Amino acid sequence: MRRHALLLMLVLLAAPLPILAQGTEIPAHPSDLTFEPLAFEPPRAAEHRHTLPDGGVVFIVEDHALPLVDVSVMVRTGAWLEPPGKAGLAALTGSQMRAGGTASLSAADFDEEAAFLAAQIGSSIGDTMGQASLNCLTKDLDVALDLLFDMLRNPRFDQDRLDLAKSQMLQGMERRNDSTRGIEGREWGRLMRGGDHFSTVPSTRASVESITREDLVAFHERYYHPGGFIFAVSGDVEPADILAKLSARLEGWPTASEPVPPVPAPAHDPRPALYGVDKPDVNQGRVSIGHLGTTRDNPDRYPLLVMNDILGGGGFASRLLTRVRSDEGLAYSAGSSFGMGTYYDGVFRVAFQSRSETVARAAAIVLDEVERIRSEPVSENELSTAIASFVETFTRNFSNAAATASLFARDEYTGRDPEYLVHYRERISAVTADDVLRVAREYLHPDRLVMLVVGNLDAVEEGDPDNPEYALEDLAGEPLVRIPLPDPFTMEYPAP
Repeated sequence: MRRHALLLMLVLLAAPLPILAQGTEIPAHPSDLTFEPLAFEPPRAAEHRHTLPDGGVVFIVEDHALPLVDVSVMVRTGAWLEPPGKAGLAALTGSQMRAGGTASLSAADFDEEAAFLAAQIGSSIGDTMGQASLNCLTKDLDVALDLLFDMLRNPRFDQDRLDLAKSQMLQGMERRNDSTRGIEGREWGRLMRGGDHFSTVPSTRASVESITREDLVAFHERYYHPGGFIFAVSGDVEPADILAKLSARLEGWPTASEPVPPVPAPAHDPRPALYGVDKPDVNQGRVSIGHLGTTRDNPDRYPLLVMNDILGGGGFASRLLTRVRSDEGLAYSAGSSFGMGTYYDGVFRVAFQSRSETVARAAAIVLDEVERIRSEPVSENELSTAIASFVETFTRNFSNAAATASLFARDEYTGRDPEYLVHYRERISAVTADDVLRVAREYLHPDRLVMLVVGNLDAVEEGDPDNPEYALEDLAGEPLVRIPLPDPFTMEYPAP
């Protein structure tokens, strides 16, 4: 093998370079390279959209390069549908559909059948969507589809597997307060959404222990039916053939008549303040700074994307990473995101991790950069770099057949008009420096910022003796509000 590789290298080195053979001059610097404009027309969702006899939607994207097939099913269900006191039910239902066997196959037998076919079969339920998936060889598609639909339609919910999963969830609760990353994510969610929104209501020992096999059966029967499915199929398939296979396996499966309730928006209004969670055993502070964002159908979506890319979303080209990491050496990573939610407002968030004594200084830089992008137009170079990044990476949305089919199916699931893909690049390219300044002033609100620090709060508040002018309380304008760690099993917070 090594000899063959060496021979190939020698052949390549001996071959005449095309650029020299054509008499083309080699540019003096890579920045002098020029390229033809990228010509790419995105595929149209309508050309891949099919409807089954029962009204179900299937997106099919063919790719015959390899004898493989991917089938993904999006299911209209999620944690927002859990009954009160049953937090964790959706996740358990999703996982145990796959782990717990079917009416005709024990859990072990189902695992063995899938392994024999080398087929990957999965199932899960998240906050706002359930999913099931299949990847298999084309020659095994019929048998693998039988397994997939047996799992979807007739889950056994094996009691032993369920007991094991519940035990593992309880063991995981023991570590809830160990990771600063986990604490930050949990408390940031509560600060943005409140503690009673479905996205922030945690499972507890009581809720998990109360979940029975009958609860899983009822949840499955309510939400798993053809009317709640959207299929994404890709790979080595013929549309007519796969549509017939799906229709045959859905035949006789009744659709529920009761509509699924809409995803509820949070009623919580974030309170601007400086919050902290004390973890005395760490020497770095994790920091989140931000406020509510907007929704994805906002007409200012494209200027907001560009604005955030310049501020902190663009990696090493962004202002935050350049200043906090490259210029000041205060953090390994720093960045921002401007969330545009599907069902309700997303969240604008700046996040970084810095040594305890330099947290205040890094936070001051963040606030300076937020104010700067609101005060003066971005440079032409920043603007063109950000726009080029979005335009030139657009094709990644269609990097393979599975990604394309999944994108179309997800847009169908969330009710998004796929025409946005057709106009995406031209609308991004039309963003001007004035647009960026306008949306920064309109959508970034320094007076509404929530700041959360997770770390050794005494060390963070003590600050950097070499730079005593930086203090967190001075930045926030008020004393730090300490959030105590909750009991990991009950998630009850002690009184301050």
